[in-house]
Amino acid sequence: MRRLLLALWLTPLTLVGALLPPLLGAGALGALGLVPLALGLWGWRALGRNWRSWRYRERDDDLLISRGVLWRQLTVVPYGRMQLVEVTSGPLERRFGLARLQLHTAAAATDATIPGLTPPDAERLRDRLTELGEARSAGL
Repeated sequence: MRRLLLALWLTPLTLVGALLPPLLGAGALGALGLVPLALGLWGWRALGRNWRSWRYRERDDDLLISRGVLWRQLTVVPYGRMQLVEVTSGPLERRFGLARLQLHTAAAATDATIPGLTPPDAERLRDRLTELGEARSAGL
């Protein structure tokens, strides 16, 4: 989905940068079309690496979410601290059969997201995390 958005933004820029200068008589400036093309190729690869960096793991007492290529981030969410687990899916995500799981905790800074799930997987994970959260918070 993100790669499609990248292509939709950069294809017109590449065409304008490559075709407009020669039409205006500045043929050497046609190489400007290579800039968005190079950015698109770099972005295509970077988006793939970013997508592959997302991981989550359910453990006995908490959920681990890791992400990042250059700066890696590990979020640990204890089941007993979860207040709300919701599944969202915008228009583009629905078109591509994707959903996002959002975890809300007592501390706003520790809210966590797991993007790129299939809707059945997101709903299964939501139900499981809600069940585990209720079981762990019962002892508080």
